[in-house]
Amino acid sequence: MNLHEYQAKQLLAKHGVAVPAGEAVRTPQEAREAATKLFASGQSLAVVKSQIHAGGRGKGTFKSGFQGGVKLCKTADDVFEKATAMLGNVLVTKQTGPEGREVKTLLIASAATILRELYLAVLLDRSTSQPLIMVSTEGGVDIEEVAEKNPEKIIKELIDPSVGLMPYQARKLAAALGLRGDLMTQTTKLLLGVYKAWWESDAAMLEINPLCVVAGPDGKESIMAVDAKMSIEDNALFRHKDIQAMRDLGEEAPLEIEASKFNLNYIKLDGDIACLVNGAGLAMATMDIIQHYGGNPANFLDVGGGASKEQVSAAFKIILSDPHVKGILVNIFGGIMDCNVIATGIVAAVRETGLKLPLVVRLEGNNVLLGKKTLAESGLTLITGDSMAEAAQRAVAALSTRTP
Repeated sequence: MNLHEYQAKQLLAKHGVAVPAGEAVRTPQEAREAATKLFASGQSLAVVKSQIHAGGRGKGTFKSGFQGGVKLCKTADDVFEKATAMLGNVLVTKQTGPEGREVKTLLIASAATILRELYLAVLLDRSTSQPLIMVSTEGGVDIEEVAEKNPEKIIKELIDPSVGLMPYQARKLAAALGLRGDLMTQTTKLLLGVYKAWWESDAAMLEINPLCVVAGPDGKESIMAVDAKMSIEDNALFRHKDIQAMRDLGEEAPLEIEASKFNLNYIKLDGDIACLVNGAGLAMATMDIIQHYGGNPANFLDVGGGASKEQVSAAFKIILSDPHVKGILVNIFGGIMDCNVIATGIVAAVRETGLKLPLVVRLEGNNVLLGKKTLAESGLTLITGDSMAEAAQRAVAALSTRTP
């Protein structure tokens, strides 16, 4: 589950991480009031930041023609004007795609004088099954770009999960960022807080870009998390009712929301061959092989290792809710999964939905003979494949010969 920037900053502040003073607002008048408070507290500059689950907001363009989803303002009236231009309008960035996202919430925050922009992230290194902290002196740009052009500027530190981030490791990372004296002390404290926020929230990823050295009104330098991006591991949400309450359904695709109700992992894609698969690895391989034979997958849909007949039926309905779908490929390898459960679910779903699209089914593994028998005796018109390659080829061929 992804969080908005203002929500991630709330969790960071809870763990002692320095973040700019700010407030989430949903109307232009609320934006004016929040800005008035900031200026009254002595701030000379405020920033208006669109809150959507996508990067590139500052360089984005609203469909109304207004440029930029992040704006600096010197007065509360200016904040009001920028908020009016953003709220309720659709912002298009390099990560949203051409459809963009409607801006329903803004973060009105103090804009400190930035002296240096750094990068910080905490995530899980799946190759070692350990937490990993990454820092770089190249903040303010995409880390992928840094990795491509200046990989030596990314410093990594593996963390022993049994003891957590140790102060000496935090100091080592601060030194790698070129921070000394009081700034090293501050950064050490910030790093320990960021790691704690990541760990105690069961986060999948926590990225601060940029992490900034800023100058206060008196000229004193300090370290601050100016931006924050955070995603939470879905399987751990049951432990965090407060974080669950932060879920913004308006930022999620309707079909993905519907799939989550049935514990299905669904992501919509741009193709026309829908996939219903058990297991994330097999789902990825299925999408790849569809493309290999000239087709385009319409979705990633993993029903998991122990799906029920009801989940399979729900998966079919979700697939058919996508108007771009022209055919369906079911690719099941039964380990824990009972192939006959899938077959029974397919039969029920096809009859209930009155499916007219080409349906290709490949079953293998646990109880496969009974599953194939169930399909054969159902009277359904479907195409079978004995291997994943054969099934993918037949799915692509079925669409190429189908009359539009």
